[in-house]
Amino acid sequence: MADYPIIADVSAHIVRTLRQKMCPEPIPSPNNIEISSPADQDVDYILGLYLYDIREESDVVQPPFLQRGRVQLQKPPRPYGLYYMVFINGSSQMGLKAPDIQKIIGRVAQIVNDNNSVLPNQLQSWLDTQEPPIVLSQAKISLEEKVRVWQAINKPYQISLFYKAAPVFLSSEVIIDTPRVVDVNIGLQIAGEEGR
Repeated sequence: MADYPIIADVSAHIVRTLRQKMCPEPIPSPNNIEISSPADQDVDYILGLYLYDIREESDVVQPPFLQRGRVQLQKPPRPYGLYYMVFINGSSQMGLKAPDIQKIIGRVAQIVNDNNSVLPNQLQSWLDTQEPPIVLSQAKISLEEKVRVWQAINKPYQISLFYKAAPVFLSSEVIIDTPRVVDVNIGLQIAGEEGR
């Protein structure tokens, strides 16, 4: 099961994919794409990836405990949805015009559509369990909700893309030792002797 760095690993994977596919056109350098917040000041990059919310995915059913070895049980991983905003950095010194911004946003949407899933063991190579892919999809939020995300960081709304990455399973460190079987009762019944 994926360990706690999985959240940062998902973010790094998205940025790595964008850097590979967007440079040198329409963005000149991989250094112009960062994990950042629109609230950060005095940073010079063009495209930012902002993790603005993490929510537990309550519709994914998990067993109460998982068998770990012969005598241990482990609390199951919790599934989460990661909510991202991809935005153009308004404080960038690049002097982008509206058509440039629309090209960049369009290219991001195209790249995400074509590269919309990743297996957890590609992000954490030591994983020995087969977990479902983490899928990046358009976040189903209204324009009002998008504006509220911008208002929460005291910035005016600007055109941006909103995505959800899910399910992201986060492992538990809770392990319970189960009692060993020390006494066994075996009964034997011969066929045809019922009721005697």
